[in-house]
Amino acid sequence: MNQELRIIISGGGTGGHIFPAVSIANEIKAKRPDAKILFVGAEGRMEMQRVPAAGYEIKGLPIAGFDRKNLLKNVPVLFKILKSRRLARRIVKDFRPQVAVGVGGYASGPTLNVAESMHIPTVLQEQNSYAGVTNKLLAKHASRICVAYEGMERFFPADKILLTGNPVRQNLLQSAPAREDAVKSFGLVPRKKTVLIIGGSLGARTINESVLGHLTLIKQQNDVQFIWQTGKYYSDEINAELQRRGCPDNLLVKDFISDMAAAYSAADLVISRAGAGSISEFCLLGKPVILVPSPNVAEDHQTKNALALVQKSAALMVTDADARRALLPLAVNTVTDVLRLEDLSRQICKWAKPNAASDIADVVIALAEKQR
Repeated sequence: MNQELRIIISGGGTGGHIFPAVSIANEIKAKRPDAKILFVGAEGRMEMQRVPAAGYEIKGLPIAGFDRKNLLKNVPVLFKILKSRRLARRIVKDFRPQVAVGVGGYASGPTLNVAESMHIPTVLQEQNSYAGVTNKLLAKHASRICVAYEGMERFFPADKILLTGNPVRQNLLQSAPAREDAVKSFGLVPRKKTVLIIGGSLGARTINESVLGHLTLIKQQNDVQFIWQTGKYYSDEINAELQRRGCPDNLLVKDFISDMAAAYSAADLVISRAGAGSISEFCLLGKPVILVPSPNVAEDHQTKNALALVQKSAALMVTDADARRALLPLAVNTVTDVLRLEDLSRQICKWAKPNAASDIADVVIALAEKQR
């Protein structure tokens, strides 16, 4: 067997899993250009496009998640899991990795389970403050577990845990424009405070309805302007509603923002869901944020992510149930309170882990060298 490093990175399903995975791969390649990296994802999920676009090969598994509400629908899922295990075994056997890295998502389960059964060291990257079921099951045999929050000993063996933080999209710092230039790039006014409202690439119904329910309040703000990413799924419906009711001049509506580095630079305050990847970006950038945790996620982990910051005075939170009533009034009051913005920025910066991808890459490379 030759002496090159061979590493499998498995997982995906959402940008919150894919961005860290690609960041880790890029750091490994920067440190060891000779490394061969293969991704393993889930067929039909976004990693099957995003990973090749980032320059890496990916293999797909026909894996799907369990339906917790309708158990009868899980019979086909069991067959997909069995097939995925067989395919994962073939992939691992053919590629011969020295390390397998799991970043969360459906595909990481069978891939890392097979690697562990073949005595290949595994590294888990747990992004949330509340560990997912798959990672809890894989942790027993993992070599290292890289986490973003303190107190993860309640889920994982303490001697395997490394507090690395979550890798984030690398262009957010590298290509970020100055605030004034960023605001102007959106056709807005630099002297006004700017609120950025995002619900993910597909959007978030509750956040969108919170905005639509407070168009009059938005229109009344002479010194505050808003950038609103509706998400492509909701854009037609929202545009029709705004045509009917009128769109305030200080509300910029976009279905999708491609340049998030500019959007973050322009923002004095962000409204967002509480995904682990997004939170890590806010920490790194020192962005004051109001978090609206999604209730439609496993183990309600977004609420736990948000509370970890709220309890340290590093973020504000509005529950999904209260958002339609309270979110926009809180945003207006917060963005016009300079001292509160400064304090939120100062506190959230304390959570930043700017070297997360590099630190995780070092762990992976060290294990691969040892195994080789």
